[in-house]
Amino acid sequence: MVIEGVPDDDPDQPQRTWPGLVLTSQLSDRDLADLAALVAAATAADGVAPLSEHALLHLRTDAGPHARHALVRASDSDAGLLAVAHVDLAGASDHATAEIVVRPDQRRGGLGSALLGAAAELAGDSPFRIWAHGNLPAAQGFAEAHGWERVRELWQMSRPLADPLPSSPLPDGFTLRAFRPGQDDDAWLAINAAAFAHHAEQGAWQVADLQQRIAEPWFDPAGFLLLVDDATGELAGFHWTKVHAAEQPVGEVYVVGVAPGYQGRGLAKPLTLAGLQHLRGRGLARVMLYVDGDNDAAVRTYSGLGFTRAALDVQYARP
Repeated sequence: MVIEGVPDDDPDQPQRTWPGLVLTSQLSDRDLADLAALVAAATAADGVAPLSEHALLHLRTDAGPHARHALVRASDSDAGLLAVAHVDLAGASDHATAEIVVRPDQRRGGLGSALLGAAAELAGDSPFRIWAHGNLPAAQGFAEAHGWERVRELWQMSRPLADPLPSSPLPDGFTLRAFRPGQDDDAWLAINAAAFAHHAEQGAWQVADLQQRIAEPWFDPAGFLLLVDDATGELAGFHWTKVHAAEQPVGEVYVVGVAPGYQGRGLAKPLTLAGLQHLRGRGLARVMLYVDGDNDAAVRTYSGLGFTRAALDVQYARP
């Protein structure tokens, strides 16, 4: 959520209609072009991207029954989109999640409240939460005005890759290799679901979620490292890395997981370091990752590897 200022209308009665507001499950090519311009404008104004990768993937592809969108287009049809709300109906087991972006020159007029009302309608009977990427002061004020409370923190941590990396070799009996699209899909989905059974978003990935990311321009199988048990041929863990395209590209520890049967055997640290070494080998200067702020064990692990908190996303919910 990147919304500037508190709306003028009564926050207890969110405006549910707005000229040009459309509820849809799939965007047209024109919508997608205007969405890119809207996201670019908000990012430039706020210094933080207004929508997550997950939301953008749902907006760019047909997410079927799992996602709904609300679009507000200017009365001058050539002026583009004024605001967008994305509602994910399947990302968590007990609630829907929403993300909202309003064009910088359209803020402080109640449009954010209109999108909040539309998101509530799209969520239907499901309780829903809303993300504030960067948790900017304006987003905090918006949430407070509407009576929403902070329920989750997602930390972005980062470290320079030029700094020394500790040595932590893999135990004997394990081999690292690259992911093979079309051959490793089912095995990886199974280990991902098992490793993240406690994490409703990551653990719920299906074939379509994996295929969406394989189709992205940033996907590189050489940076998707699988850890194989030499004795059984089973996947014991993985480290999926990502490179964000930019003037100065940044690497990401995208997902690291260890199969439940192999946890407690000292595999997570060497797996993480193997991915960092891969990203360093690509000539990148910095690496980042996302981790839940209340995951004390993970925060300690990453802090011990030289990562520090660089940014904060917050999820809000109505009490």
